[in-house]
Amino acid sequence: MRLLERLLPGAALVLAACSSSEPIQIGIAGAFTDPIGKPMVLGARLAVDEINANGGIDGRRLTLIEENDYGDADSAVVVAARLYESDAVAVIGHLYSGTTLAAAPVYNGGEDPIVAISPSSSSPEVSDAGRYTFRVCPSDFAHGAALARWVRERLGLARGTVLYLNDQYGRGVRERFVAEFTRRGGELLAVAPYLGETPDVAAYMARMAQDGRSQFVVVAGNRSEAEEVLRQMRARNLDIPLLGADGLEGIEEAGELAEGVYETLAYLPIINTPANQRFVEVYRARYPAEPLPNQPAAASYDAIQLLARVIGSHGAGREAIRDGLMTVNAAAPFEGVTGRIAFDSLGDVPSRDVHVAVVRNGALRLPGAQ
Repeated sequence: MRLLERLLPGAALVLAACSSSEPIQIGIAGAFTDPIGKPMVLGARLAVDEINANGGIDGRRLTLIEENDYGDADSAVVVAARLYESDAVAVIGHLYSGTTLAAAPVYNGGEDPIVAISPSSSSPEVSDAGRYTFRVCPSDFAHGAALARWVRERLGLARGTVLYLNDQYGRGVRERFVAEFTRRGGELLAVAPYLGETPDVAAYMARMAQDGRSQFVVVAGNRSEAEEVLRQMRARNLDIPLLGADGLEGIEEAGELAEGVYETLAYLPIINTPANQRFVEVYRARYPAEPLPNQPAAASYDAIQLLARVIGSHGAGREAIRDGLMTVNAAAPFEGVTGRIAFDSLGDVPSRDVHVAVVRNGALRLPGAQ
């Protein structure tokens, strides 16, 4: 329809005449066949249904345009182009940093750019992706810094080893962990890269076992890699804590192997706030066969609710929505189920909390509450 409006300017007048009764469309793009990404669309649907049950936005219903990018950068670009040319007034997406960065030039380009709010893209590069690119999650830098503070202040450990996946995500977590840990007087005995889902870390583990000085291991990577490191540690009787950032999501499902692992997360369903307790209760009732909501689910829910508020106060035009989001700042934040959302000039949320959880008996617990 946007292409039609540009080709036939008179059509815009006809459309404006009936716009008050037409639904407001919001795009959502992510890896919906991925176990981490599927909850993203479930949370968004829940928010849309709640808003519509309460009368919509000034009497107009919300509808979702759902686009699966399969976690692939090329697919993300194709999806972004479809959403750009659609009647969507904003987009929730994408799930991963790589797909968000691939799609950003599409959303930020042309004559009618469109806001895209990622629930979970944590790469520091997202900060510079464009004026219409926002996110509602902490960056990799924030996770790395939170890990460093936890190790030094809460665990009281002074010496350790960092193993990092040699990609954008792993390097981002590593960079800020190393900087913050050493600034706080900590000593790193090794900072070493690896590749692959089951990395060959035997040499690192053998060196650690022989030296005996490391008090912890940080894995700046993903769940599968952390599990391989844990197996290698167990084989050498290395009984020291393993810690990681949100890439370790789901590691509690590894059972006894993951017992005692610490993980930073932007969201936990066990966070004890009235807003989150209500959200989890409603989510479980709506999706009884699904796991508890994760960060993409809760953040997508929040992003839809936030957009509804902004559209209600600033209008449903694409530029108006972007301007409205910029008023959601430290002076006037949005309180969501994931916590306080306040954007800076880059569309980041620098004040977002990063939570630390520990695996106890096959479940994530808040330390001190297990």
